[in-house]
Amino acid sequence: MARLWVGLAGAGFFLALLVLHSRFCGSPVLRKFAFQVSWTTKEILYRLDVGWPNRPEYFTGTTFCVAVDSLSGLVYVAQRGDNIPKVLVFTEDGYFLRSWNYTVDTPHGIFAASTLHEQSVWITDVGSGSYGHTIKKYNSFGDLVQVLGTPGKKGTGLTPLQFDNPAELYVDDTGDIYIVDGDGGLNNRLIKLSQDFMILWLHGERGTGPAKFNIPHSVTVDSAGRVWVADRGNKRIQVFDKDTGEWLGAWNNCFTEEGPSSVRFTPDGKYVIVAQLNLSRVLLVAAPPVGSIGNCSVINTIQLADQVLPHLLDVSGKTGAIYVAEIGANLF
Repeated sequence: MARLWVGLAGAGFFLALLVLHSRFCGSPVLRKFAFQVSWTTKEILYRLDVGWPNRPEYFTGTTFCVAVDSLSGLVYVAQRGDNIPKVLVFTEDGYFLRSWNYTVDTPHGIFAASTLHEQSVWITDVGSGSYGHTIKKYNSFGDLVQVLGTPGKKGTGLTPLQFDNPAELYVDDTGDIYIVDGDGGLNNRLIKLSQDFMILWLHGERGTGPAKFNIPHSVTVDSAGRVWVADRGNKRIQVFDKDTGEWLGAWNNCFTEEGPSSVRFTPDGKYVIVAQLNLSRVLLVAAPPVGSIGNCSVINTIQLADQVLPHLLDVSGKTGAIYVAEIGANLF
């Protein structure tokens, strides 16, 4: 399921999505206090909101990803399973609104990219059926708006664009799209598309050197125009210039035990939130200043319960709350 975070597994019903709340973004005190994480001067607080969502029984499958639409105050959760709704829509307060299933096969990543005029949700689909190996754009009610890739057919082609197990995407404020394609499939690519879906630049080779990948699993963009990629199989995060695609550096000193599965920034840009799937933990890392990548510096580690397996996460741009999708959490 999905939980609003701070991370405690076993506190109640469906624990697949954690929601962590922080004091540094001014979020109000929520219901129950699970534990504190002090990541600079003892003031910063994250805790599990055990009351999120209000109706956990809607989580009937395995939760793989979560996206926060802070502009509209919505949280989208995608789950896998047979004969269940694949996408659940909640308010940020945890109230269930609706669900939908249309043209969703096997969701892997999800991203909310709303403007004042449009609420949109993007899903990467790694299924083997007629909707698989695609990246799809929906409106908030599940109506299909756009399909990228060749539905039901994996591939390496660029014209037309094909995917094989696309892991995640990020859409920036200009409408440009950053895609990591290759969750164990044929491809190990980072692709930047324009808002009209033209390829602007890409890095697309498997390997261990700079700008090469082994299971690129998550992508995000910071306010300084840097693209951050969780290069999970290589146990590192790689960083690129948003405009040119130039390789800027990498972090690997924090990931000797386990590669990163998800990467996001706090709203103020001061911290990087990183999930490590098989270690069942979340790292709070100091973000580097503009013009420098340097080394990874972990401020604090949040250890979750064994085998809850945090897969992908997202952060509310309004409250700073962290939502973590756990694929290993069990129903109560």
